[in-house]
Amino acid sequence: MNKLSRRSVIKKSLKAAAAISAPMILPSSVLGLGKGNTGPNSRINIGLIGHGKIMSGHRKYHLGRESVEVVGLCDVDERKLELALAEVKEMTGKTCPTYEYYEELVSRPDLDAVVVGTPDHWHAQISIEAMKNGKDVYVEKPMTLTIEEGKIMRETLHRYGCVLQVGSQQRSERAFRKAAELVNNGYIGKVHTIAARLGNFPPPTQYTEQPIPKGFNYDRWLGPAPWEPYNIERVKGDYGGGWRRFWDYGSRKNGDWGAHHYDIIQWALGMDDSGPVEFVPKGYEGEEYQYFDYGNGTKVIRGYEGKGHMIRFMGEEGEVLVSRGDKLDTVSASLKNVVLKSSDRHLYQSSDHRADWLNAIRTRKQPICNVNIGHRTATICHLSGISERLGRPVRWDPKAEQIVGDAEAAKWMSRPRRAPYGLLG
Repeated sequence: MNKLSRRSVIKKSLKAAAAISAPMILPSSVLGLGKGNTGPNSRINIGLIGHGKIMSGHRKYHLGRESVEVVGLCDVDERKLELALAEVKEMTGKTCPTYEYYEELVSRPDLDAVVVGTPDHWHAQISIEAMKNGKDVYVEKPMTLTIEEGKIMRETLHRYGCVLQVGSQQRSERAFRKAAELVNNGYIGKVHTIAARLGNFPPPTQYTEQPIPKGFNYDRWLGPAPWEPYNIERVKGDYGGGWRRFWDYGSRKNGDWGAHHYDIIQWALGMDDSGPVEFVPKGYEGEEYQYFDYGNGTKVIRGYEGKGHMIRFMGEEGEVLVSRGDKLDTVSASLKNVVLKSSDRHLYQSSDHRADWLNAIRTRKQPICNVNIGHRTATICHLSGISERLGRPVRWDPKAEQIVGDAEAAKWMSRPRRAPYGLLG
């Protein structure tokens, strides 16, 4: 059976299954509320796409909220879908349709929003298609695989008026917000150096071919990425490796942890609408560390001494050091207890990243880590990766959003996409 006819059969069977098993749930628009007028007591109908490690937390969270109804699950791996559906039944006593093809889920008229927890190379396409169907989106970080994907996502959101939250949840943690406010308001003076601890992955490996497991649509998992023989090490969602190790599916550590820490750095420096101007790889002309700089005397170094913290801001008048677990230290020590003045800049306050997204769906205001912020942060991840892969500095114009004076590097702002998985703008 060819791919087209196989897909047609799957679509028909999914529609039939949905008609039989789906509970009678109506979208907000059917209740007369309409997009942007979600009632304070009405439920938000959500679909969950990609059921690897990161989705486990999202699934439990949304299944446990009275304001949310999980109405569909999607994955290309039948085993993951079975486990996810079993959890739905255990936590709610209900069932819901499952999908191999996300297009079937995002086109449902009763769906309000989706959570995208796939590997990075699928983030943009699924998010774009969801927004074109009028759905709001929570997409895991980094938001994109390439810079051009981010531009298209930004344009799509503005065209369709959707709400999008990027899963850079450190913005919704108290210590990171306090650190960003101290830096942003000048409490440590002019910032000259920032250290970000990302860690390292082992080099990518060309694994031997293994049989594709039954019930796993490997071609679909690869999607727009180049064809490579199946091996479990290539596709598994291991935080210490797996697909995260491969350039084909992400930006390695620059996209893995960089998407978190570079995001906080952008926030603290007040650069959410801009970015660095130069990216230099480790080893270039003897450089001990990878770094990028903002052209104003502020340099961000990957792997520099962070004194036990994830991010270390060093200024002319002090330091701010911050990590997860609400860990915040300062030099001088009393600085951490500073109470912001009314004249200081108070940053967007969120204590629950997912709840902030759900609230934005109701209010139609963009959440704490919106598409513009997610695109700018992902751009730093990608440019750091391009510089690393080419082994030379890359110059960037953050206003024009273009690589300067390097045609070869500029080609990496996008990537070839394997047919038939072209990007739909």
